[in-house]
Amino acid sequence: MATEVQVPVLGESVTEATVGAWLKKPGDAVAVDEPIASLETDKVAVDVPSPVAGVMGQHMVSEGDTVNVGAVIAIVEEGATAAAKPAAAAAPAAAAVASGPQRAEERVKMTRLRQTVAKRLKSAQETAALLTTFNDVDMSAVIEARARYKDLFEKKHGVRLGFMGFFTKAVCMALRDVPAVNAQIEGDEIVYHNYADISVAVSAPNGLVVPVIRNAEEMSVAEIEKTIGDFGKRAKEGALTMEDMKGGTFTISNGGVFGSLMSTPIINPPQSAVLGLHRIEDRPVVRNGQVVVRPMMYLALSYDHRLIDGREAVTFLVAIKNAIEDPTRLLIDL
Repeated sequence: MATEVQVPVLGESVTEATVGAWLKKPGDAVAVDEPIASLETDKVAVDVPSPVAGVMGQHMVSEGDTVNVGAVIAIVEEGATAAAKPAAAAAPAAAAVASGPQRAEERVKMTRLRQTVAKRLKSAQETAALLTTFNDVDMSAVIEARARYKDLFEKKHGVRLGFMGFFTKAVCMALRDVPAVNAQIEGDEIVYHNYADISVAVSAPNGLVVPVIRNAEEMSVAEIEKTIGDFGKRAKEGALTMEDMKGGTFTISNGGVFGSLMSTPIINPPQSAVLGLHRIEDRPVVRNGQVVVRPMMYLALSYDHRLIDGREAVTFLVAIKNAIEDPTRLLIDL
């Protein structure tokens, strides 16, 4: 019996997607709930499962096609048995290679996610008055605390103690002290948020995605690390949902994990600011009149200058610097 495969509900206000890839070819055996296709929305990739066990039938659409929620994209022959695959044909004789270098080009259509990212980032540049302010931070205290407690932390909480927990807590404290950084412009009004929904950039197979840690100001370092770890795991599996990415009042982007020394990150509209973290590098600094080597990191705050003044941006970065260089401040809320 032929069973239709339809585009599933993709999330609130999402009505269409692009067929990113077919995971099963006609004639392939499929199990119930086994992914047969991958759909790309503006924010995430969504696998389409087979509703029945059987054999993959006809593809009703092609890779790259735009499809609406509820549309029939394929047929599965329920209970059928996959036909034996024909023996591979003998490889054709290699074509003669022309003398001189075989210069190749490849033309690949942009994914829906990449198209959306491109539009949003360009829109941010055209709409906001973007400015970036820098500072640096001595990571000695955090590195020492992490080295001292990482084993006990992982044993108790079941998650590794990283740097993002410290920075997220520091950001939440700084946002409370400088509320404009956590605000956004809507028309001729400024919307201030009395909560911190922190967007964190994590790697996914199709690029960076930005899920949201909701009410991060109320979370412990352990809860933050668990949430980020779960985001990273689900991003690699392609299991993040639209709801995971919805909203966000401020973004932290850690380019340091890729080796970045310094950057000017672009805000994620309608947010008004983004904090860029970078690689930790031993550098000479002056302490008490003496030149010493310390593990230093550059911090970059890009922000919408229509809403956030330079004084507020510097105050925000200094608050983070103070908290990271003296993590006790995170415990006593100072």
